[in-house]
Amino acid sequence: MVKALMGFLIYLLLVPAFLFIAAGTVNWLMAWVYAALLLTSALGSRAIVLARNPDTLRERARFTSAEGIKPWDRLLVPIVGLYGPMATMVVAGLDHRWEWSPVVPLPGQIVAALLVAAGYGLAVWAMIANRYFSAVARIQSDRDQQVVTSGPYRFVRHPSYAGAILAGLALPFMLSALWALLPAAVTAIAVAVRTGLEDQMLRAELAGYPDYAERTRYRLFPGVW
Repeated sequence: MVKALMGFLIYLLLVPAFLFIAAGTVNWLMAWVYAALLLTSALGSRAIVLARNPDTLRERARFTSAEGIKPWDRLLVPIVGLYGPMATMVVAGLDHRWEWSPVVPLPGQIVAALLVAAGYGLAVWAMIANRYFSAVARIQSDRDQQVVTSGPYRFVRHPSYAGAILAGLALPFMLSALWALLPAAVTAIAVAVRTGLEDQMLRAELAGYPDYAERTRYRLFPGVW
């Protein structure tokens, strides 16, 4: 778990580092705001979960060695968790350096920053509410996994993925780097595909989930899907 935690901290530092390196400057206010949002949400959520459900962090630390990981998720996890975010950072940084995109007005950047914060907040809420919040798609029979219906799971079946898509698509507007929408959109599509596959897995293999899915109709966004 300690080794996994160290790797996670390195990852958290690398994401904004790629952004500033690609931009060739640290004189970028919105990039610092984004870095603060990322670090606060990631570290804050882990601190709360450590106090409430430390076994959740142990589960997440086993993302490479846990039993029962679906083969399709081994392909999707690197895209949604590493390659997609890193590509978004690099393109956003280069966009800022070479001024490829038209400037997003400051009020628009602020609104986008609020959407990024809302997306991260939704994902944090989901992680706190769900003690089975794993980093990989698998049925946690070794932890007697149950259907979670509290917190944001009352409204949609996969709130953390909804938060990730919201934050990922708002980020290019926050950074005024619209070319970053290309990798951000690819990442969002990968998250949506993962949502659909994970939902099918839960319907087929987790007791009580089909009934929950009948009551909670939408996977990601109410009224949409």
